[in-house]
Amino acid sequence: MKHKIGIICAADDEINPVLSHLTKTEMTEKAMLKYYEGQMEGVDVAAVFCGVCKVNAAIAAQILIDSFGCNVMINGGTCGGMDQGLRVFDTVVATETAYWDVAEDILTEYHPFMKSIYFQSDQKLVSLARKAADQSSQKVVFGRMMTGEIFIDQEKRVEINQIHKPLTVDMETGAIAHVCYVNQIPFIAVRTITDTEEQSGVDTFDQNCSKASALSAEFIREMLKELKQLQ
Repeated sequence: MKHKIGIICAADDEINPVLSHLTKTEMTEKAMLKYYEGQMEGVDVAAVFCGVCKVNAAIAAQILIDSFGCNVMINGGTCGGMDQGLRVFDTVVATETAYWDVAEDILTEYHPFMKSIYFQSDQKLVSLARKAADQSSQKVVFGRMMTGEIFIDQEKRVEINQIHKPLTVDMETGAIAHVCYVNQIPFIAVRTITDTEEQSGVDTFDQNCSKASALSAEFIREMLKELKQLQ
């Protein structure tokens, strides 16, 4: 099966290194967003920066599926580290993701009637990422990501860690996974840490965003190298 990969990042700083890996690029505008089609490592790609937060991410993801025919989705960019063992510039691959700011029964008692609040990443993509990680010079770890739409303070950090024990937090991954779940599209997220409990704040994020985004984009490229061999 030939794949077309949708790549979504929240910000232009995050998508720019992705675009630098694309060839034969064409741009299309839809819903006030710019979509870039091209190839990365010989694999067809459509990439977009969606803007921050869940609805923006969901809009971008659904358009990638409906208008651009994407049948695999990768969420790239940056994230905040939650696990004490993680450091700035570690790259994290989601094995599952959920919302920390949505009541649990919203998704289990109502549409889409999930058995659990956690959206599972596609196992074939996770295996592909593990192969890429084995050959990567980056530190790459695998685990749970959580999504919520506010910056967290120390009290909320403790609460999220106690309930969910995530590796990272961000504002879009869960929404993209949600769209992929209801469309039955394979999904995975690859995000690189910009800030941690010890190194926190807007200034820290701004200082580390460009390098972290480049690391995320590079690992996505390494994954697509592996994927190309399977096509």
